[in-house]
Amino acid sequence: MAHTGVQLYREKFSCSICLDLLKDPVTTSCGHSYCMSCIKDHWDVEDQKGIHSCPQCRKTFKRRPDLQKNTLLAELVEDLKKTGLQHAPTDHCYAGPGDVTCDVCTGRKMKAVKFCLVCLASYCEDHLQPHYESHAFKKHKLVKASAELQPNLCSRHDEVMKIFCHTDQQSICYLCTMDEHKGHETVPAAAERTGKQKELQVRRQQIQQRIQNREEDMKLLQQEVEVINVSADKTVEDSEKIFTELMRLLQKRSSEVKQQIRSQQETEVNRVKDVQEKLEQEITELKRKDAELEQLSHTQDHNQFLLNYPSLPELSESTRSSSIDIRPLRHFEDVTAAMSELREKLQDVLRDMWTNVPLTVPLVDVLLSEPEPKTRNDFLKYSKRITLDPNTANTHILLSEGNKKGTLTKEMQFHFDHPDRFSYCQVLSRESLTGRCYWEVEWRGRRVDVAVSYKSISRSGQECEFRSNDKCWSLYCCTDWYTCWHNRVGNLISVPVSSRVGVYVDHRAGVLSFYRVSGTMTLLHRVQTCFTEPLHAGVGFYDTGDSAKFIGL
Repeated sequence: MAHTGVQLYREKFSCSICLDLLKDPVTTSCGHSYCMSCIKDHWDVEDQKGIHSCPQCRKTFKRRPDLQKNTLLAELVEDLKKTGLQHAPTDHCYAGPGDVTCDVCTGRKMKAVKFCLVCLASYCEDHLQPHYESHAFKKHKLVKASAELQPNLCSRHDEVMKIFCHTDQQSICYLCTMDEHKGHETVPAAAERTGKQKELQVRRQQIQQRIQNREEDMKLLQQEVEVINVSADKTVEDSEKIFTELMRLLQKRSSEVKQQIRSQQETEVNRVKDVQEKLEQEITELKRKDAELEQLSHTQDHNQFLLNYPSLPELSESTRSSSIDIRPLRHFEDVTAAMSELREKLQDVLRDMWTNVPLTVPLVDVLLSEPEPKTRNDFLKYSKRITLDPNTANTHILLSEGNKKGTLTKEMQFHFDHPDRFSYCQVLSRESLTGRCYWEVEWRGRRVDVAVSYKSISRSGQECEFRSNDKCWSLYCCTDWYTCWHNRVGNLISVPVSSRVGVYVDHRAGVLSFYRVSGTMTLLHRVQTCFTEPLHAGVGFYDTGDSAKFIGL
């Protein structure tokens, strides 16, 4: 208790400037006491401003006061020193490297705890007291002292920089506006801050929008995880039933396959015979015309030759077309090979205690899959809502209509940098496609790629182009023909072109089909393979203004 009392007395007999015990104490007319050297140093600084004030209560004096040593106070201080309990402020009160220092302290600086936004000065606990005790400081706003809040002084005029120069894009003091920045466009720093604050808000909105997009992506990924888990659980359950019924189903499917092959055989033979009949008729007609031409070529009389030449009939359009696809018997042999492979795989499974189950799944899927849709209504049962992923869109592709439509533009669109973005003018869907899916694309312009691709497709270089890799299948649509592409190999299809294309995928069965949609559906190209990854729909562009839209079915 004695120590506490002495410490309280010590604080009362301390100089509010140096925070140490008074040395040669003097007292101002307002009643506050200071070390003589401290108050003189303080007023020496104020001499330049032509005004003198008390550091504590801020009372001003018309002229600099003449001070005399307060002998009574000096004796009391000496008595306090004799108690032997004088202590310097604890080290943690002094400012160290990186600390904000008090602007009032002289000698060794104390740590500042508050910064006044009106005085533009930092204060320690002791020098801060007038802001709490004096009514003159009640409207001053105090914030936590920070190095970032220290006033920026003009290096030329030693004044606080409260003005912003638009001409030179820098902060200046009011004296600079009369000197090297005279005639420049200037505004108060606070007003400039207001403008920048609005820009900052716009950027924050952009960042928040990006956060929202990423959160939506996270939700989609979480949904995909849930779908994967549900699918895996169901597959485990179904596999128990499949293994018990496998022999019966294989026997049943054997007869169905045989029937389908015979039906396909009859269809293909009739198709070929129809073409043969047309070709025979065309050959007969061509031979007749060739005979007429030969007879005319032997005409001796020139005038007679010229007279009969214009009357020659024009050749009609040939039945023969590059779209005629000769399908050799090896297609049926492939079925036999697949059956043999299935038998070998099943034998391996039985011998190796089912260790190779994943290898047999694709072949079982092919045999057990349901028949493909035949009519458009059948396809619509598997319709899939497709939206384009902005993270994959080339910077010249404008996405609109809820990211269902893509248009190639001359101007670069605003897209954040993303590793999934294509260097070629193409874009993939946000949705991954598994199971049975069907969608339609309405395209406009000169030429557009309608594609199906793995997500692992490269995003830059020539190998990222839809038609130039083995991870993608694309239908090139132009005003006169279609071409199907895979791994740089194209198959030309010369049929009337429609502005709408239908795409059907049976992921498990490894089936991909492109259709021309115009009232009725016409098969353009069919792929039979084994898909090893989920698929994504895509579109690619070549000419400015061309567009493609995924139709809601």
